[in-house]
Amino acid sequence: KIFQAVVSCVGRDGTIYIIPKSSEIELNKLMTEIQSNFKCLGLLEPYCWKKGEACVVRGSDTMWYRGKVVEPGGSTLQVQYIDHGCVERIPQCHLYPTTLYTAIPPFCIPCQLYKTVPIGNFWQQDAVDCLQELLTNEEVEIHVQELPDNPWGKLSISLYFGGMSLSSFMAYQKYCVAEDCQDISELELLEGDVPVPPSYMLPPLPIPGDTFPVRVTHLVSPKEVYICLDPSTNLVKQSATEGDANCDSELESLDEALKWCNKSVESLPFLTHFRTEMPCLVEYQDGLWYRAKLLSVEEFDPVKILVQFVDYGSFSVVPTSRLRHIPYHLLKYPVQAVRALLAGFKPALYDKNVKRIPYCPEWSVEALWAMMECIEGKQLSASILALSPEVTISLYEDDQNLVHMKLIEMGLAELDE
Repeated sequence: KIFQAVVSCVGRDGTIYIIPKSSEIELNKLMTEIQSNFKCLGLLEPYCWKKGEACVVRGSDTMWYRGKVVEPGGSTLQVQYIDHGCVERIPQCHLYPTTLYTAIPPFCIPCQLYKTVPIGNFWQQDAVDCLQELLTNEEVEIHVQELPDNPWGKLSISLYFGGMSLSSFMAYQKYCVAEDCQDISELELLEGDVPVPPSYMLPPLPIPGDTFPVRVTHLVSPKEVYICLDPSTNLVKQSATEGDANCDSELESLDEALKWCNKSVESLPFLTHFRTEMPCLVEYQDGLWYRAKLLSVEEFDPVKILVQFVDYGSFSVVPTSRLRHIPYHLLKYPVQAVRALLAGFKPALYDKNVKRIPYCPEWSVEALWAMMECIEGKQLSASILALSPEVTISLYEDDQNLVHMKLIEMGLAELDE
């Protein structure tokens, strides 16, 4: 069985406690009922607690939770929150014995990774720390592999986060040995030379003539842009591309995979050799890592590389300390930004007294700023005129006027038949 779940806790022994997404509503209902039934303080008079005894626990957030005494004795007891899995030492005054909810099974399920043996036969502290940082409160995909021998035992599972197998990831980090480790070969592509360098896939494009919503993610010149097919409004005709129905979920999956990559980025090796068009991860100014490709070496002392962020189209020159190997599974998502040329207009007559774009001198800087104003934050639509030799489009504002008409009115461009 395959289902989505949230990891509520990772125990000190490496046990992964999960709450199935399908159980969340029932758990919330139970929590609401517990809060309405227990408005008191904990038990203030002396009480002889027994191991395994059911209770409610007042958490640090002042909410009451179902609990079970794991180890009695002294002024504090070791108690497990049975719906979340975590074990804490709790003062007696924050506990209350009750048998009110003992008929309801715990909502969290204790799990272990299927056919995965930790180094030394138990999870070392650094491995547990890694699991806790990676998984706590995150949504994951669970594949049930083996049921426990007794109802209170651990479920044997394969766990996937951001499309990657947890067993494979932990084995790659040398924390364990995984028998059924299918992704290891892919993870190993991060290091060493690959005979055929992997590359990104282009997204499927709508049929020429169809009108579809787009966002302009980067402007190179008034004539050259990078567009992202806008998944938030599905105006594309069904014939346009087989991938349309999956556009939303694919984008969500890419965002999810990048989120996981950012959590574990310290484990990814830095780039040590460089090839043109080579996929990689690059750290942006916001401190997050994004998919990119190498274009050229711009400086040699220290080395700085020109890269392009493939899901936006923008460029940046970065030091090698901001370049890391990209996990192989991130290459299965098509790039989000597509380079396109705009049809129907050309630069106005060259005037040497006007400030020009250094890398595109046929256009004035004023024309670039005017085009930026036309497209920034606007809901735009496009129609493909040609797919080769280069993707060429007509770009429209929301009122179906061609965006370049503003430049022509301002004398910054001319109509091009």
